[in-house]
Amino acid sequence: MPLRRLAAAARAALACAAAACALGWPGPAAAQADSKPIGAIYTCIDDHGRRLTSDRPIVECMAKEQQVLNRDGSLKAVQPPSLTADERAAKEAHDRAAALARAAQADALRRDRNLLARYPNEEAHQRAREAALDTVRLAMKATAARLRELAAERKPLRDEAEFYVGKPLPLKLRAAIDANDAAADAQREAAATQQAELDRINKLYDAELAHLRKLWAGATPGSLGTLGAAAPRAAQVGR
Repeated sequence: MPLRRLAAAARAALACAAAACALGWPGPAAAQADSKPIGAIYTCIDDHGRRLTSDRPIVECMAKEQQVLNRDGSLKAVQPPSLTADERAAKEAHDRAAALARAAQADALRRDRNLLARYPNEEAHQRAREAALDTVRLAMKATAARLRELAAERKPLRDEAEFYVGKPLPLKLRAAIDANDAAADAQREAAATQQAELDRINKLYDAELAHLRKLWAGATPGSLGTLGAAAPRAAQVGR
């Protein structure tokens, strides 16, 4: 008997639910959906002058600015237009250039501060120049001394070769003369390299000095742009 009553109650509940659906009354799921809070509201004016509103970004206005409103109608944010592929590429290139410019400015500021800390006056800078040049000058003196030694070694070889005018030189003498010539050529090449290095260092320190004079006169560090030449480096010269 109780089972019959339960079955009858279930059939009655189903009949009521069916009647409610037929009449268009909202069910439990619909009631929950209606009670769900409304999020942001997107609004814009399309190409035809119509104001469009949606609860998500509006496709018809992707190339336009869209306003994002709160539930009370106040402005929450502004969504910028979506970029085309070309516009995105241009923006990325612009952003990269801007980042490089910022990095260059930071490098210039750091370089100028380091220069001022290293060289508080022109005398300190001149001492650094002389120290850099001394390394090359010592190498040049060594090269010149070696060339004199080779010239002295060449004299007896030349004197001996005079006995063989019009005749083939002995192999040992020929080898000694060739070795002397090769060594002298190498030293002359080293001398040319050392002179070029001497000139390079002077030019670098000249550019640095011109830059420093502006900083010493009151120019703001980082405001003078690039130095125009690489910082002086240790000379790579040897015998």
